[in-house]
Amino acid sequence: MFKKDVKSPDKFDTLIGKNTTFQGNIETVGTIRIDGKVQGEIKVEGDVYIGKDSEIIGNVYAKNVFLSGKVQGNIDAKGLLNATSTAEIYGDIFVQNLITSEGSIFEGKCKMVEKQNNQSSGKNARKKSDNTASSNKN
Repeated sequence: MFKKDVKSPDKFDTLIGKNTTFQGNIETVGTIRIDGKVQGEIKVEGDVYIGKDSEIIGNVYAKNVFLSGKVQGNIDAKGLLNATSTAEIYGDIFVQNLITSEGSIFEGKCKMVEKQNNQSSGKNARKKSDNTASSNKN
């Protein structure tokens, strides 16, 4: 009757298994799940799921990063970085949204970036100029 909202293995475009060691850079358009060890840069246009027993030595670039394992390198998530209680991050993070659970480890710098939206920056520029114009009337 009730189903857990768990991503099934067939929904991942790339899967690196628990007893797998991969050396080299990974680039993909889809979603990747890593349960093994990767030494190299990971660039994903979709989401990255890093399992509890996994270890990444290198930078991670993705839309969203769901981290339960260990990353020794920088993480650049265009959307969300979700670090669970077993997550370890040793490097800098650049994110739009950040969720960390109690027990996660983070050693590095964090930079929260805003979503780039030309329309909203144009509106803000207009509001500033309107405020400046009205304050100049006084």
